[in-house]
Amino acid sequence: MLYLTILMTERVGFVIICAFLLVNIPAFRRCLFAQTLTAKLQLVVIFSLFAIMANITGIEIDPANELHNKVLLTAVSHDYSVVNARILAVTTAGIVGGPWVGGSVGLIAGLHRAFQAGFASEAWFYIPSSTLIGLLSGYLYKDKNSSFTVMTPWRSFVVGLSMESIQMIFVFLFSPTGWLLVRYIAVPMILISSLGTSIFISIITMYLRQEEETRATQTHSVLKLTNQTLPYFRNGLNVKSAQQVVRIIKKYTNFDAISITDRNTILAHIGAGSDHHISGETMVTTLSDSVIQSGQVKVARNAEEIGCSHIDCPLQAAIVVPLRVDDSVAGTLKMYYTDSWKLTPVEIQLATGLGEIFANQIALGNAEMQAKLVRDAEIKSLQAQVNPHFFFNAINTISAMMRRDSDEARQLLLQLSTYFRSNLIGARETQITLAQERQQVNAYLSLEMTRFPGKYDVQLHTTVSDDVLLPPFTIQVLVENALKHAFGERKIGNYVIIDVYQQKDRLIITVKDNGQGISPDLIKRLGQQAVPSKHGSGTALHNLNQRLIGLYDKKSGLHFTSSNQGTTVSISIPFTKKGGQVNESLNCG
Repeated sequence: MLYLTILMTERVGFVIICAFLLVNIPAFRRCLFAQTLTAKLQLVVIFSLFAIMANITGIEIDPANELHNKVLLTAVSHDYSVVNARILAVTTAGIVGGPWVGGSVGLIAGLHRAFQAGFASEAWFYIPSSTLIGLLSGYLYKDKNSSFTVMTPWRSFVVGLSMESIQMIFVFLFSPTGWLLVRYIAVPMILISSLGTSIFISIITMYLRQEEETRATQTHSVLKLTNQTLPYFRNGLNVKSAQQVVRIIKKYTNFDAISITDRNTILAHIGAGSDHHISGETMVTTLSDSVIQSGQVKVARNAEEIGCSHIDCPLQAAIVVPLRVDDSVAGTLKMYYTDSWKLTPVEIQLATGLGEIFANQIALGNAEMQAKLVRDAEIKSLQAQVNPHFFFNAINTISAMMRRDSDEARQLLLQLSTYFRSNLIGARETQITLAQERQQVNAYLSLEMTRFPGKYDVQLHTTVSDDVLLPPFTIQVLVENALKHAFGERKIGNYVIIDVYQQKDRLIITVKDNGQGISPDLIKRLGQQAVPSKHGSGTALHNLNQRLIGLYDKKSGLHFTSSNQGTTVSISIPFTKKGGQVNESLNCG
């Protein structure tokens, strides 16, 4: 019996070593928590292999209870019995996967044991016994409301002992040698198998708890990290925000280098490789291009897969996560190691999660920025009314008109009212119809042309429906800018031509004047930043340009062409409308 105990310990020890290797496979650990049919089938396959391996490495016992220790036991004589760790594998399958997995593994294990005996009549009882043990271990020790339940070593020992005892009952009842065999093998098989079950489950439990602790630590770090990065990404994806964010990520993770890019440029890089991964320069890795084009997370485990153009780049492993904003890839988050062995599934999950969080933060920042630009546009428009210079000029003009033409004065009051009302509507909406925008322009021009009769000739020509949509104050801002800045002190002959038409799937708006033109140095800054002048703060064009880009795309921004013969400002935005096309020409002069 002592020799049998030693041999059984060897077999169970081999199974335990395999279990130790198994839990290091991420796919197996994912199966423990998944409730899908695919995961269940994978567990059946894995534990069935364990059970078959236990059958093959079993120890033969002849009718005289003599041991026959073979390397591989592919077949068993009809009057011989086998001592093996099959029930350990079946019991563990039930505990880990539940009754469905345990029963399936038990059925396969029993069939294989009967196959070893050539399906002799005395070997058929292994099929129902193994299946029953798998079902019982699953039903008694599986939490039906959750995935794998962590079990204490003592409880798993008791389960193993109970299941092996059931097997001994079947052997006693159906084996040809009955009680003689049970008396010889029961104690070593029950004790060693129970101990093996306890160790097997303990190994799985240990790794699961370790992974849970790692995730808990990571979650805490990620919460602190995202809390610190939110203020920066709320300002959008740019060089300034990216440089702050990479420093924060480096502080809270163990990556050797962190990089953030837009679609073409490195916005920030910290850590290894900083000598050639330089902020503001074009991306130097083919992996980043692949992620931007595919929109999928990419993992590289060597320098060749990273594809850095610098021959001495120290980066050997990388996770590149697309930053998806509004169904398009705005940039990438790249996290690097200088040693490929450091890259584990935990780091891949961390990088992927951070990428999703940062993308949401950028989207939130874009939404807030768009809302701010709309509010800024409201303030800019309302400033013209609240500003004493504009307001009192309008009132004085109407007051003077009342002495000469009361009907005209009444019309001007109505236009002033229309101007106020249009501002309020535009402040609430991100898009208005061309008809509403034209009302705003007409109201503004009525007041300005009454103050300066004959100074301006403004014409608006459209070949599209009044239901075409555009951002509020688009034309009004451009016209106001032309009247204030284009003509200097010139009193007559000042023309502004506005054209609105469709070109394929875009709405084109152009505002052209015959003014004195804009200097090349100044034109580079228009729309990109506030350009103060003696006539105003210079924020109107900048706000309009940012609103257009924020609402649509970069192609929708302001485009300037200028010479000493005048200036043309053009806008191209996606064409959207409610009604059909109409052709019309309106003269506002």
